Amino acid sequence: MHVKARVERALRRHLNGRDKPYDLGEAMRYALFPGGARVRPSFALGVAMACGDDRPTVTDAVGAAVEFLHCASLVHDDLPCFDDAHERRGKPSVHARFGEATALLVGDGLIMLAFQTIADAAPAAGDRLGPILRIVSDSAGMPRGLVSGQAMESEEACMIPAYHAAKTGALFEAAAAGGAIAAGGDVEIWREVGAKLGEAYQIADDIHDRAGTNGALGKPTGQDERFGRPNSVDEHGLQGAVRVLKRLIAETVEAVPDNAEAASLRALIGAQTERFVPKDLVTAAA
Repeated sequence: MHVKARVERALRRHLNGRDKPYDLGEAMRYALFPGGARVRPSFALGVAMACGDDRPTVTDAVGAAVEFLHCASLVHDDLPCFDDAHERRGKPSVHARFGEATALLVGDGLIMLAFQTIADAAPAAGDRLGPILRIVSDSAGMPRGLVSGQAMESEEACMIPAYHAAKTGALFEAAAAGGAIAAGGDVEIWREVGAKLGEAYQIADDIHDRAGTNGALGKPTGQDERFGRPNSVDEHGLQGAVRVLKRLIAETVEAVPDNAEAASLRALIGAQTERFVPKDLVTAAA
């Protein structure tokens, strides 16, 4: 089965339209479907395949959990207390559609659903369950996960590398390392691949925020400048940030270990990274 199809199947299995309370269930489904490119869970499944994917039920649970956490972070990110964004993925954000209180619960519910999903796969995971839980929980919490990255945005002095590693890199690391653990692979090798891809993704997001077209990626631009947040374009300049992005993508592909599935995974990384920043934007800045 195609990677994205596996992700979608896992997500729908755990949020099936019969959930109570119905309004909250509807809002949670709204936050998930239709989804974006499913970059992180597709990456997790691709890594697992490169490691043999001997327990696909566990792999699918890890991919779904990572996506639940990612979507939860987007819902919370858009809230008035943070970005106050009224659009996400080309449609009204969750709080704009359902109200702020429901949006807060949606984010919380998706975080819990991530761990419920992993728990469902516990019988198949065996002794891999503990390491998976550690990887996924670390990616969401303190001191180097999503929560930390969100908090850093509000601090006067914010080190961009640490901020990027927490806000974006942590979940990419979890996708890579979680996929490797699910399939019995080498965690540290894949964690490095994930860290590089996460850094590339965040720099691409910074470039888009500074120089992209408003709404081109389904969200507004100029948010970092509006809220005085750190942005790698301020540190490197636009052309410099593009060069860093290209270097990181090349390093990510190079870091993929050679095996029978390496070519497929490198192709997946290449396809996903091409959509990070519009080609005309990269060309204009190069």
